[in-house]
Amino acid sequence: MKQHTVIDSPCGPLTLVADDGVLCGLYMTAQRHRPPEETFGDRDPTPFAEAEEQLKAYFAGQLREFTLELRLAGTPFQRRVWELLRAIPYGERRTYGDLAAALGAPRASRAVGLANGKNPIGIIVPCHRVVGADGGLTGYGGGLSRKRQLLDFEGGAALF
Repeated sequence: MKQHTVIDSPCGPLTLVADDGVLCGLYMTAQRHRPPEETFGDRDPTPFAEAEEQLKAYFAGQLREFTLELRLAGTPFQRRVWELLRAIPYGERRTYGDLAAALGAPRASRAVGLANGKNPIGIIVPCHRVVGADGGLTGYGGGLSRKRQLLDFEGGAALF
């Protein structure tokens, strides 16, 4: 059974979605690949206390690694990419090519980029830490300005 809640954050409202009490979605306002609201289930903050606490600690600069149980629904390839994203340390960046090489498929950087873009749990699964081969910002479901702000924040700048 799906449930959702909306919390405030320095990134704007974040919609958290759980399936049987396990976080399966974190979506920003106007996010690309955001599922329709009617798929989020009833609004109920009950299953989200730990996620909200960890997100508040992250935005306060007190948490660098999330320890939440996640339910990542996607293809096997997408889930492998998303697990690699979770392994990128706070404040560091990787390129799509780095991730493709880590998967043993060095020519799959475009497929990695597509999987990265479909990440259903932004911020917690840190797709914002992936940049282009030249280090430049490339697409981000929450918008490039948010990506820049998250990267700058993790680099020590004030958030938003």
